[in-house]
Amino acid sequence: MNDKSMSRKKGRYTLIASLVTSILLVILFAVLSAAVNSSRSVPLYTQVDIIAGMVFVFVLSMIVSASVWPAVIEKRMKGS
Repeated sequence: MNDKSMSRKKGRYTLIASLVTSILLVILFAVLSAAVNSSRSVPLYTQVDIIAGMVFVFVLSMIVSASVWPAVIEKRMKGS
């Protein structure tokens, strides 16, 4: 496998892994914030708070996972 093809695959796998990780974290955030709101008689968070938090979690987790996943994927690709 040539270097350009391996780099392209690594980039694609990194993007997919980062998106999946971020989406799972956003879903976890939404479920937990909905659970907190439903367990209280007076809701703690408004819908705007929850949506803004989801956007913030998505952006922040994309930044972090985009720097973590390339090393993990490169290590896996060289190992196989």
